[in-house]
Amino acid sequence: MFSQRLTRRAFLGAASLAAAACVAHAQTAEITGSITSIAPKLAVAGKLATKTEFLADRQEAAMVTAGSIRALEGAIQLYEEFVAGGGWPSVGKGKLEKDVKSELVVTLRQRLVAEGYLPFEDMFVEAADVFDANIVEAVKFFQISHGIAPSGKVDDRTRAELNITARARLQTLRENYPRVGEYALELHERNILVNIPSAQLETVEFGKVRSRHNVVVGKRDRPSPALKSVVSDINFNPYWNAPASIVQKDLVPKFLKDPTIFEQMNIRIFDGVGGPEIDPYTVDWVNTHPERYHFRQEPGESNALATMKINFANKHMVYMHDTPHREMFSSNARFESSGCVRVEQVSDVVNWILGGQDGIDATEIEMITASQERYDVKVANPPDVRFMYLTAWATEDGRINFRPDIYGLDGKGFVLGQPRATRGI
Repeated sequence: MFSQRLTRRAFLGAASLAAAACVAHAQTAEITGSITSIAPKLAVAGKLATKTEFLADRQEAAMVTAGSIRALEGAIQLYEEFVAGGGWPSVGKGKLEKDVKSELVVTLRQRLVAEGYLPFEDMFVEAADVFDANIVEAVKFFQISHGIAPSGKVDDRTRAELNITARARLQTLRENYPRVGEYALELHERNILVNIPSAQLETVEFGKVRSRHNVVVGKRDRPSPALKSVVSDINFNPYWNAPASIVQKDLVPKFLKDPTIFEQMNIRIFDGVGGPEIDPYTVDWVNTHPERYHFRQEPGESNALATMKINFANKHMVYMHDTPHREMFSSNARFESSGCVRVEQVSDVVNWILGGQDGIDATEIEMITASQERYDVKVANPPDVRFMYLTAWATEDGRINFRPDIYGLDGKGFVLGQPRATRGI
């Protein structure tokens, strides 16, 4: 299926580029430069682009599967043809939505034909300067492929993505080739895929997406790592053991401003892990390094991990979890954690992970969390876990996707590990 669709798109692209060469205006150095991604601030602008949904009936290919490398090789070949054909025109500023009539629409039409989002014959419609229904659908398809809310209108984010050059897109596809190869290695039939740049998670069975969830990942100055692991256990109503970095950067400064903050957050402090509890009012926090103390938030509504936590072995000390701040899933700006991954409708993910183990189902999970008592389960049939950094990928069912380089890692050979912190969005 992928090869047939790819061949068709390649044909459309090559044919349209040849026909459009005489009418496409040149791309300036300012536009082409070395830019391969839009700015982070623009990447999170606009209406909510993604949603948590259940896709088992659609048989949609996952972000990374055993066939992903072959799919990506086909995409790279396709974009090499685009580059060889001269690329595509840039789209200038101006209103671009349904029924608008202007020369700018002609340029947009050329641009969409050039990348295969419109068929070649759309170049020669009678009213080529009218933003018709075909263009609306093509723009929506383009927006979905780039993680933009599919409005069918060319807003600032869409225009910025349209104006990234074919050569830059090809560079991004090549940059992600070693990443896809590594993430797909030894991937078993059940897996959890988290893509950091798209702030989304997929639960996957036999290469097909079972569910897709909005997630909150690390800030640019506290980025999430890329890693490979396997789920080990689930903590219901977990304690939150605050990392020293968060204690130093967040909790102690809050305490110095408001000495009641630990009581408000239901945080207890111990003199080391397993040590006696101490009174925070007796410590000179300005001159005492917080690593000496163990900060533990008790289970409850205010707990940073909320109702459940998914653990897996990794040297970065990260995990997936629930959150009391579920409103964050309704924003595109989901780069707000300190490295761990917050999952929308995490109870569904946990229910799928356990698969009825020990009689635990959705109803039982609800009862356990309502008790607010700590309960741990070692997973008997654990799925693989991948935290991935993919700014481009191609799926086995023929979709080619691009996402903003939110951490600025493209061009640096990054595949796995902890990214360096950069300035916030």
